[in-house]
Amino acid sequence: MRILSIQSSVAYGHVGNSAATFPLQRLGHEVWPVITVHFSNHTGYGEWRGIVLDPAVIADVIEGIADRGALGLVDAVLTGYQGSPGVADVVLSTVRRVRELNPDAVYCCDPVMGDVGRGMFVLPGLPELIRDTVVPTADVVTPNLFELAFLAGVQVEAIDSIDTLLAAVAAVRALGPQTVLVTSVEGRGLGIGADEIAMVAVDVTGSYLVRTPRLPLTVNGAGDVTAALFLAHLPAGIEVALARVASSVYGILAATDAAGSREILLVEAQSAIAEPDCEFVVGRLTGPAES
Repeated sequence: MRILSIQSSVAYGHVGNSAATFPLQRLGHEVWPVITVHFSNHTGYGEWRGIVLDPAVIADVIEGIADRGALGLVDAVLTGYQGSPGVADVVLSTVRRVRELNPDAVYCCDPVMGDVGRGMFVLPGLPELIRDTVVPTADVVTPNLFELAFLAGVQVEAIDSIDTLLAAVAAVRALGPQTVLVTSVEGRGLGIGADEIAMVAVDVTGSYLVRTPRLPLTVNGAGDVTAALFLAHLPAGIEVALARVASSVYGILAATDAAGSREILLVEAQSAIAEPDCEFVVGRLTGPAES
């Protein structure tokens, strides 16, 4: 695939495009990274240097790609943290132009807005814009459990069973995207043990769940890698994509944990990206008629 990835960038470490580009390239995909910010490091450190690019600059870079006659070659658009309404406008305009040139192009949106324990960490008004305007445009969305609840219009505490989780996914799919990957699924009510974490994926073929061991680490960028890998593997089918993503992300995080690293070890763990063991069982939750 030829993937236009509109995300942040850091010089040190791996988040945004600095997390998504290498895994996609390692799998043999052509990536055209368009950066929305360029920081020294991710903001999880509490201090950083760099610049937030004006949406007009981002649009100009994309216009330069269009000047090369390349927008029509794009097979997929990938976005993560959007930062401001201006960036969201550029994303929507770009997706529209790409689809006009290639109706088969896929838009995969990681609706980065917040998380359990942190709440919303984006500008006021942006979550509503993402929910009401960006997500309905997407073919694929990859929210965490907190973001899923917001998009579905429920409290995250209300997602306390597989049935309520699937109902929330159904509400999000009703907005427009037909494929949903929910990350950071946890809780005994959902059948996830204290030493586990899970992902749930849903499309027209049904709904599926995969569990992996919970590792004792906190890092940034794993969600960016997850969205990129899910997009990359989705042409093989949602079950295969879920198995490969779970294996690759766990392999990356296990290597990161073993090294005691604050940054995910993408390069060091690249074998987990290129040749995932698919050691975690993907279970079917519902069939096509129930999805």
